[in-house]
Amino acid sequence: MGTAESTKRKQKSANPNSVQRESNSYTSMADHKDNIDDFKVQTAKHPNISSAPLRPPSDHSKDRASKRLSTESNGTSEGGAGSSTPVEITALEESFRRFAIHGDTRATGKEMHGKNWSKLCKDCSVIDGKNITLTDVDIVFSKVKKKSCRTITFDEFKAALGELARKKYKEKPAEEAEAEVFKLIEGKAPIIAGVTRAVASPTVSRLTDTTKFTGSHKERFDDTGRGKGKAGRVDMVDTSGYVSGYKHAGSYEKKVTKPPLTKPM
Repeated sequence: MGTAESTKRKQKSANPNSVQRESNSYTSMADHKDNIDDFKVQTAKHPNISSAPLRPPSDHSKDRASKRLSTESNGTSEGGAGSSTPVEITALEESFRRFAIHGDTRATGKEMHGKNWSKLCKDCSVIDGKNITLTDVDIVFSKVKKKSCRTITFDEFKAALGELARKKYKEKPAEEAEAEVFKLIEGKAPIIAGVTRAVASPTVSRLTDTTKFTGSHKERFDDTGRGKGKAGRVDMVDTSGYVSGYKHAGSYEKKVTKPPLTKPM
């Protein structure tokens, strides 16, 4: 027995191609077995095999590729935790965008003008009139923005807030001061002023009371206080043919145009 086994080993070592053929045959048999198993599974799912043809492997690979591309284009990863969660925006950036588009229909929210920057500092109580004034806000805005630009980005916005924070909270460290200023702005929106209402005062009411007007101003209003228009500003010429103060104006036409008398039958 030992002689026969040693002879087989020598033959295999002498002919390496035969060993390769045996390994290939084993691989092909395993692939054939896998194909048979797949066929059985699909046959169980679709009893009528003629109405449900098998899909070639290329279709499965195409589906996987298209799914991967769609997930990559959406900025997500397949199978990852929180893959469908959109990119979160901080409360500070949200307030920045709200003030950036205030009063400008063409604004995108990525850049902020100096006018809206001043309004943000005023509405969010960054300006206190002591440590921070409107002049300080304008100086910091000119300092952080680029020379050729009239707006600031979100990063420049945070740099400007850092400058104001160090001046507003001098006794605190820089990081704590910035955190305090951020809290003043986070979650805030522009304050829209309401309709201005007229305030009644004795002086205004006396000047607008038409019953106390004298001279030519009195002639411009009637008894109810309503303006007469042109008749109160210009002397209108009376072309009716009657003298001024005549009480029976227009009565002559009524007498002349009486209906004719009809004779009784």
